[in-house]
Amino acid sequence: MIEIIPAIDVMNGKCVRLSQGDFSKIKTYSEDPLEVAKSYEDCGIKRVHLIDLQGAKSNSPVIFDILQAIASKTNLLVEFGGGIKTRNSLRDALENGADRVICGSIAATEPNVFTYWLDCFGSDKIVLGADIRENKIAIKGWKESTDKTAEELIRLYLQEGLKYAVITDISKDGMLAGPSLKMYRELEGKYPRLKVIASGGISSMQDIEDLNDINVPAAIVGKAIYEGHITLDQIREFNKSTAHAEESVENTDNK
Repeated sequence: MIEIIPAIDVMNGKCVRLSQGDFSKIKTYSEDPLEVAKSYEDCGIKRVHLIDLQGAKSNSPVIFDILQAIASKTNLLVEFGGGIKTRNSLRDALENGADRVICGSIAATEPNVFTYWLDCFGSDKIVLGADIRENKIAIKGWKESTDKTAEELIRLYLQEGLKYAVITDISKDGMLAGPSLKMYRELEGKYPRLKVIASGGISSMQDIEDLNDINVPAAIVGKAIYEGHITLDQIREFNKSTAHAEESVENTDNK
């Protein structure tokens, strides 16, 4: 079953959301990222997607205190990203409690560095971040575009042991218009060894079910939760049913 991973995007210490990656279209939803994380934990969520928007803009993470607070004061696993441009910032993210670290710009611009990080820190800790605008990878907080496609990066890094990739359609992000199902279906078909994490556009539990139907293993959900299109009660029930289904499969396998 698909895993729901709530997004906590942080700017100036607050939980916010952008629309299509536009920093001029920013909306604040909470003053306290830790309390938001705790509310997700109470719903049976196991992992959150914590993004340092200031770090993404400035090329250096600035919210390690928030990362550390969530990692130490909840049982949540934290997938962290935003401004990871050096080995030191990657190491610091892991030491401050990140379970996995998302690397986007480096993967697109310095393949030798990203390959080294995969080898040095392990493919369970390093996630490819592929943010797509008009089929090309965008970098530096989505402010610049490259001539590379997501598939080029996936093919390159799969042979280096890549396991996880967050694939975001920027045109969908924050728009509540539904995810890019066709794109994810094609990626699942071409790269069955890759654990694709869908991101962008999810607006309802039906979108989650649709992604599950095409075998996407995880989906990041942000604005839909904040604005009540997906409620915490729905997430709680979904996680209960998922746990029950997994338990049933395990019991069947043990017979």
